[in-house]
Amino acid sequence: MPPEPPVKRTIAFFDGQNLFHHAKEAFGHKFPNYDPPALAQRVCGSRGWDLIETRFYTGVPDKGDKPFWNHFWTAKMGAMGHKGVVSVSRPLRYRNQAIILADGTTTTALVGQEKGIDVRIALDLIRLVRESRYDVALVFSQDQDLAEAAEEVRSHSIEQHRWIKVACAFPDSPTTANRRGINGTDWIRIDRATYDVCLDRSDYRPKKGT
Repeated sequence: MPPEPPVKRTIAFFDGQNLFHHAKEAFGHKFPNYDPPALAQRVCGSRGWDLIETRFYTGVPDKGDKPFWNHFWTAKMGAMGHKGVVSVSRPLRYRNQAIILADGTTTTALVGQEKGIDVRIALDLIRLVRESRYDVALVFSQDQDLAEAAEEVRSHSIEQHRWIKVACAFPDSPTTANRRGINGTDWIRIDRATYDVCLDRSDYRPKKGT
């Protein structure tokens, strides 16, 4: 087995929509109010990892579909860019979808569908490990579609004769339905105290009249 490096260069990969929805379920937060650099640094610091880069991926709705969320995500990513975060976005489309309620009745709701975010994260996980850019990939997502990418990353440990870890960080509480991380990764459970100390206090909502 390759020796464990004394300095573990870490890149954080945030699946913005996935983290938002799981934090909403676990902690009741109504907005994507997390601060990615702060949260990544908090997790890395608790494990002695050296955070060298934070990358953020999200679907963004068209301004004509959801002007509020288009403004919100555009402003939030702009602010993160000033902090050195690398952001990648894809169009998020809203479609009417049938939802079965607890009483068995059916209603229709607009549901956001993003295409290509998991693929983009997977490609970057593999590209950056091939370039020997990191020792630890810290993925903030529970998307099992990333399991194959995580396996591919681990295979490079053998090919490059070096120590490589893939970790999956996700919100966890007694109310969380999905308490599993990505298969084949090290799971890091984020409790409410850790999440709440890494909130982004900025207001990215559009001002009235805009």
